[in-house]
Amino acid sequence: MLKDQTFLRIPGPTPIPPSVQQALSRPMSGHRSNETSELFASLQPGLHKVFGTTQDVLILTGSGTSALEAAVVNTVQAGDEVLVIVTGSFGERFVGICEAYDITVHRLDVEWGTSFQVEDVQESLKKHPAVKAVFATFCETSTGVINPITLLSKAVNEVSEALTIVDGVSCVGGVQTRMDDWGIDILVTGSQKALMLPPGLAFIAASVRAWKCIEMNSGRGFYLDLVKYKKGLKQNSTPFTPAVSLLFGLDEALQLLEKEGFPEVFARHTLMKKMTRAAFRSLNIPLLTNDEDASETVTAVQPNDFDADAFRKVLKSEFGLSIAGGQGRLKGKILRIGHMGYCSPADMLQTLAMMEIGLLKIGKKIELGKGVAAAQQVYLTMRGTK
Repeated sequence: MLKDQTFLRIPGPTPIPPSVQQALSRPMSGHRSNETSELFASLQPGLHKVFGTTQDVLILTGSGTSALEAAVVNTVQAGDEVLVIVTGSFGERFVGICEAYDITVHRLDVEWGTSFQVEDVQESLKKHPAVKAVFATFCETSTGVINPITLLSKAVNEVSEALTIVDGVSCVGGVQTRMDDWGIDILVTGSQKALMLPPGLAFIAASVRAWKCIEMNSGRGFYLDLVKYKKGLKQNSTPFTPAVSLLFGLDEALQLLEKEGFPEVFARHTLMKKMTRAAFRSLNIPLLTNDEDASETVTAVQPNDFDADAFRKVLKSEFGLSIAGGQGRLKGKILRIGHMGYCSPADMLQTLAMMEIGLLKIGKKIELGKGVAAAQQVYLTMRGTK
């Protein structure tokens, strides 16, 4: 292993394209300058396409969690009732944020490794008719599950007037997202996942219905007050100092997505998912999720005859390859491989080859090359042999 060579295959932060890295190094400009205002204006069309919305996409300087907290504090207040769909650690995060503001939380707990069912959401709402907002996770990073967000708002609206608020941090930009068409009231994402940037920016968009609720809410806080950000955007600015260098990088990242084409971006992520899953299946190593629930951006593997964390350590020491372990109740029990953002099928073939050697190093009996061959076959089937 070369001293400075590393391979990052965790579900975020993700690798950064060279052209984005160069953009991040541009000379600093004043955050209230004409140049930065012009940059802000130019970012909106690309963000609209990423979110699938005509609404403003607000930019916060902070992690994705800052936008999750903004989604909570701007829409509900202490004593209000909410429903949180918990399919993993990041559903638990929504619970924690709400409870920090003395909001009454009703939980819909779903078995980790499976997606929620909209019928269960409706039943929960019927039991709790005072719920003002439903919080859900699009891609549950901790389990590698993609939830049926396409169906959620319609199901909610059939039985309730609650807002539908979605954490899209670990998949927006890597999977098709149609906020307006799906009726999502608030959608959140972050910079360090499929958008191919370092951590430090968060993005949030709200429907017309959600904005009415936000503007009537007197307890929006200070830094996370979305009304301030909306007013700032009208002047192509932010209410507080933005991470200017990250905005330079965002501009380049959005151009890369546009140049590749969003259908092609989504197809690439689907291909990498299928390649990765086929590889582990061929090696007889169990996957945590079924095919229907499996995320396009992260794959969760649940080994039953070797130590997940020991395997990760071997990969890190042998190759400088980083994959993620489990979180919460899955800590030490699963592996999570990120395949999102600046990641290609070629990267996954390399990753799988390293992982096969790692398996042999920890004593797992496999046929060397079998997993890679399965992934290659998926590639050829989906991309053609010519």
